[in-house]
Amino acid sequence: MKNKMLYLCHRIPYPPNKGDKIRSFHWLKGLAESFDIYLGTFVDDENDWQYVDHLKQFCAEVYVQKLEPKKAKLKSLLGLVTGEPLTIPYYKNKSMQTWLDGVLEREKVDNILVFSSSMVQYIDRPKDSDYLRVVDFVDMDSDKWMQYAENKSWPVSWIYQREASKLLEYEQTTARSFNKSLFVSSKEAELFSTKLQDQSVQVDYVNNGVDTNYFSVSDEFASPYQENEKVIVFTGAMDYWANVDAVKWFASEIFPDVKRENCALRFVIVGSKPTHEVLNLQAIDGVSVTGFVDDVRPYIMHADLVVAPMRIARGIQNKVLEAMSMGKNVLVSPQGFEGIDAQPGRDLTLLHSKQEWILKVIEVVNSPEGDMGKHARDCVVAKYSWKSNIAKLLLCFEGK
Repeated sequence: MKNKMLYLCHRIPYPPNKGDKIRSFHWLKGLAESFDIYLGTFVDDENDWQYVDHLKQFCAEVYVQKLEPKKAKLKSLLGLVTGEPLTIPYYKNKSMQTWLDGVLEREKVDNILVFSSSMVQYIDRPKDSDYLRVVDFVDMDSDKWMQYAENKSWPVSWIYQREASKLLEYEQTTARSFNKSLFVSSKEAELFSTKLQDQSVQVDYVNNGVDTNYFSVSDEFASPYQENEKVIVFTGAMDYWANVDAVKWFASEIFPDVKRENCALRFVIVGSKPTHEVLNLQAIDGVSVTGFVDDVRPYIMHADLVVAPMRIARGIQNKVLEAMSMGKNVLVSPQGFEGIDAQPGRDLTLLHSKQEWILKVIEVVNSPEGDMGKHARDCVVAKYSWKSNIAKLLLCFEGK
């Protein structure tokens, strides 16, 4: 008979089509083999309601609460009064708390996994310390908010700086009360430990994984591109600020220079919910935006080059690992490379300055680097399997 686990997730962990959902879904799928899962989560996109029934095959019970982003943003302003991080009232919900308390009363739950700091509020009471509680922060969100603040002007910069400070306090308090705190990479865990400065607290990391059978080197996909054109591709959710910032910079600062060297070049931005800022980039000669696509793999497979020119980032960029798994030449910034255990110059290319980017893009498009794609895939297969990472996650629940 399986033990029972309460799993709290700030966003429905399906479909696994963006960073947090990829990780949260694979945790659910892996943990379901060892535990009866009681899943509590939110839906903030009407299109995601169709996937609720799919999750039931992995769970003993699924509770889904609707979250309306516009109303939640207004509600988050209560944090300015209460002194909380704004993300806490954003996800505060009485019905979710009632459901959770009911599960704990009627079921013999021993283990609790909280995915994202915003869900900690439901299980941070003194009486909840009787359970084995693990929080997966994934990224150090407080540091991400500080990066946002540095790229905004007042008064938005002040709000973001406040959020960074309040969220760091919240992360530290949570880590001290939970049995274990997890992050997505060793560097992320090390950064948090440096901020925490408390060796009695258990801080660890569990890498993301990649489905290397799904993201494989294959010729089964028809090309979505025109014949004879050379394509540079970026993939990601295009309503996420860090991705928006990355493509704006590349499209305006890098691409025009490389386009002048090769008129057949196109920069294709692939991802759902592109903002107006992203759509407007199509005014630049050679830049196109796809919006949502059913399958991102053909766009990666038939591209000549994959780029991740991130300037704001925390954790691991799944887009980089997926492209590496498909045997592609990948160019990354230091922020895009953060947390990835790979060798620059062999498995991928790490670039720092604008001039480095321009010269390297021109070089790789004109003369593809022979073995780098093979080394990239070998690296991902060896270090980023879901099986090994889920095994490490399971160890977190072997007794207090």
